[in-house]
Amino acid sequence: MAAGTSTRFVPLSAETPKGLLNVNGEVLIERQIRQLKEAGITDITVVVGYKAELFRYLKEKYDVSLVHNDDYCRYNNTASLMCVLDKLGDTYICSSDNYFPDNVFIEHPEDSYYSALYAEGPTREYCMSTDADNCIKSVTVGGRDSWYMVGHVYFSRDFSRMFREILSRDYEREETRLGYWEDVYIRHIHELPRMRMRRYREHDIEEFDTLDELRLFDTSYIKDTRSSVIKHLANTLRCNEEDLYGFANIPHHGDSLLFRFVKGDDAYEYDAAADEIRKI
Repeated sequence: MAAGTSTRFVPLSAETPKGLLNVNGEVLIERQIRQLKEAGITDITVVVGYKAELFRYLKEKYDVSLVHNDDYCRYNNTASLMCVLDKLGDTYICSSDNYFPDNVFIEHPEDSYYSALYAEGPTREYCMSTDADNCIKSVTVGGRDSWYMVGHVYFSRDFSRMFREILSRDYEREETRLGYWEDVYIRHIHELPRMRMRRYREHDIEEFDTLDELRLFDTSYIKDTRSSVIKHLANTLRCNEEDLYGFANIPHHGDSLLFRFVKGDDAYEYDAAADEIRKI
């Protein structure tokens, strides 16, 4: 899945889709494709949408298929799955912006599973509880001291067959289109074949929601963000890129770039359409 706009990753995502960021010397989605191929998986489809043209080189370089999600800007990842319902079978569902230090696809699973990391204390993630056989029996949004959904998912053929039927039916509802496919799974968890939880250790799956989080993992981004927008801000404010942090999108209508950031003890807003920096 590589169709989303990743608005939480402003301003880098305004210039480059998150899955195409170079992390530790390797493009995120290229690393995943390479790991899949190392595991013997060659039938790979990339669902694109936002800045889709930047992904075209993958087709020739890695012999992958590209499918365009025309609804990427108004619906959530349910729209991406709808684009590839016919491809769901013995299938991994992956997010293009995850980073796996070690190859998580080597061992072929027997049952469907959702990968999980453990959160100590409170979390806003999708938290799972399991039965004695480690099958997921319920999922809640938010919790504490819990295993939560993150990273890749594996669908067995039986799971895919039934999930296709349910998602096709549910997709007629606007609520479903605006939500995640995981929300559909949660609503119909007792109608679907069992899905196990696969536990991973901390740092087995890396996910970067913001530039600040990426900087903790790849420290080269501290001084060089690879962003012309941030370089412009640093030049205007007469500081270094490393002095700017706390970037957060400001929800608004339209496609213009509007976000907050911090320099020292001061907070600012930047309106790219007007090229205006406002202290707040």
